[in-house]
Amino acid sequence: MSQYEKVTPELLETLKAAVSGRVKTGADINADYSHDEMPIYGMATPEAVVEAHSTKEVAAVMKLCNEHHVPVTPRGAGTGLTGGAVAICGGVLLSTAKMNRILGYDEDNMMVTVQAGVLFSDLSADAEKHGFFYPPDPGEKFATLGGNASTNAGGMRAVKYGTTRDYVRAMTVVLPTGEVIHLGAPVSKSSSGYSLLHLMIGSEGTLGIITELTLKLLPMPKEIISLVVLYENLKDCISTVPKLMRANLHPQALEFMEHDIIKVSENYLGKKTFPQKYEGKDVGAYLLVSFEGEDDDQLTDIIEKASEVVLEAGALDVLVADTPQLKKDAWAARSTFLDAIDSSTKLVDECDVVVPVSKIPDYLTCVKEIAKDYDFSIQDFGHAGDGNLHIYCCSNDMEVQEFNRQVANFMRKAYAKATEMGGLISGEHGIGCGKLDYLEEMAGPVKMRLMRGIKKVFDPNGILNPGKVCCKL
Repeated sequence: MSQYEKVTPELLETLKAAVSGRVKTGADINADYSHDEMPIYGMATPEAVVEAHSTKEVAAVMKLCNEHHVPVTPRGAGTGLTGGAVAICGGVLLSTAKMNRILGYDEDNMMVTVQAGVLFSDLSADAEKHGFFYPPDPGEKFATLGGNASTNAGGMRAVKYGTTRDYVRAMTVVLPTGEVIHLGAPVSKSSSGYSLLHLMIGSEGTLGIITELTLKLLPMPKEIISLVVLYENLKDCISTVPKLMRANLHPQALEFMEHDIIKVSENYLGKKTFPQKYEGKDVGAYLLVSFEGEDDDQLTDIIEKASEVVLEAGALDVLVADTPQLKKDAWAARSTFLDAIDSSTKLVDECDVVVPVSKIPDYLTCVKEIAKDYDFSIQDFGHAGDGNLHIYCCSNDMEVQEFNRQVANFMRKAYAKATEMGGLISGEHGIGCGKLDYLEEMAGPVKMRLMRGIKKVFDPNGILNPGKVCCKL
């Protein structure tokens, strides 16, 4: 951290002259800027917060900070879960939240151009008014689209539609030097040199600051229906997934959850949504599946085929959520898992490993066995269709230091097991500063050297989001 300079009064005045937004210091900096949604990875208050309103202003800030060797941490809505938007080196926190305009639709080519600070929820609602559908569906609906691109956010619809990466056609980026570049193009194919566009996606604001995005859209699905499938155990539940996929039914979303997390969620919501018994048998696991169709007749056919598949695979029963309220209740329970955990737990840490779908039961069995050696409890759920698992370490009675020590030991073993089974340590949340050590252990020295080399090319002074992804402080 000694390589960086402080924000001087002189630099502060120059920054104020460079932006039309507000520049905040000291007591004027909101405490929310000191952390993201997972404060267990550390809290740090920047020396200054700059609210930029345009690409030009972001470029001016970056040029000044690069010349003065002042670190800059880019931040959208601050909804990340790995400490990626926390100014752990002080310096300037550069907020793009005010850059929140939808710039225009290209309806013939089915694309939209937005500023990076537009919220996912706002684009989804606006696109629907234009008859379009933006397929990515991250769990945090109030994240910014720039943040989604920076972490390659996935979500529940990834099983059918893929992740954010699959919908970014072009972007405007400000480099750490203050240079502005335009990556990609409003086209669907490219074999035009190295894909700097895809390198920027998922780089977590360490290579450049995304200021504008051109995103692919699809026509709105005409009809959607959801099924809640009941199982005695997780193994039977997950073993159904490959069979559903091979049945050519193309589920829009395919989520799994176990009995314990359903109880936590229903207590939080104050209502019962999922049956806990069926004909005298305890329900141990659930699949929550959504399908799209052109009309009711097509959906009826899909439901019949899906029901046949899951019942032959060992499901206890299939419940059809065929009214708006039933669908809302079913997905509300799934969508509030993190809020429910946070509301009932003092200390929380999490991982979002991804493993081959067929390995989910074996992996979770191993993780639960490993967890027996520790004083915290775990909750798990995830995306059954793509193998992305969310595992939460929870405690209400441990001291913070001891919790962190035990969790770090547990995570190391859990990540090693995921890697052993052919998986990766993060499917959609990213690395930030919270998972850097684990990435280094998984990736090995050659891959880390290549990543650090890329970082050096883009950011020769190392001022942009230092201490994140691949570069230790």
